[in-house]
Amino acid sequence: MALILQLETATTACSVALTDNGQLLAHKELNERNIHAEVITVFIEDVLKAAGKSYAQLDAVAVSSGPGSYTGLRIGVSTAKGLCFALDKPLIAVETLQAMADGMAAQNADSDILLCPMIDARRMEVYTAIFDATGKRIRPTSAEIIDENSFSDLLAEHKILFFGDGAEKCKAVLQGNPNANFATDFVNSARYITTGAVAKFKNSDFEDVAYFEPFYLKDFIAGKKGGQ
Repeated sequence: MALILQLETATTACSVALTDNGQLLAHKELNERNIHAEVITVFIEDVLKAAGKSYAQLDAVAVSSGPGSYTGLRIGVSTAKGLCFALDKPLIAVETLQAMADGMAAQNADSDILLCPMIDARRMEVYTAIFDATGKRIRPTSAEIIDENSFSDLLAEHKILFFGDGAEKCKAVLQGNPNANFATDFVNSARYITTGAVAKFKNSDFEDVAYFEPFYLKDFIAGKKGGQ
């Protein structure tokens, strides 16, 4: 049995889930920008209380490790590392796009479709990867600027389901292809970390709490003051 606290802050959603041996006990989430720092510790307390569990009972803390929002990732990873330090529990990192693919794979009934999670970056850029219908990765994570030729090689022979907060802005560019499908109601969640977290716990695939850093994929670019 493994009681795992799961944190997701890499995208617009701030989400916390508690699972026991892969079974969801409780979760709480809010899909709203710039609220992660304000609500994540409250959500953790609420989820533990709802499940009737204590911090001491946790076996591990799992966190969505990126890519995604720089600030969101810092908040989630810092919170997870703080809990692991204080409780002397192992830290598990699950890549955000893999977790998204696992979440969509559980909802999707089409075994022939490819899964393409997209996380919004700047302008027409997204963080993305390609997975098969079971969540097995077939193309690595990358930062892609989307245009009418994006994924043309795959779309020529496969249906692709695009989802995540980066997919909506790409819809106008890609929807002309009959093999391009879009799930506009997908919201990232800490619940989707479960598959990866359980597998890593069973294999004792833990991170070094002192040195672990989020997977940013790209360097952080701060905006200039005054719009200059």
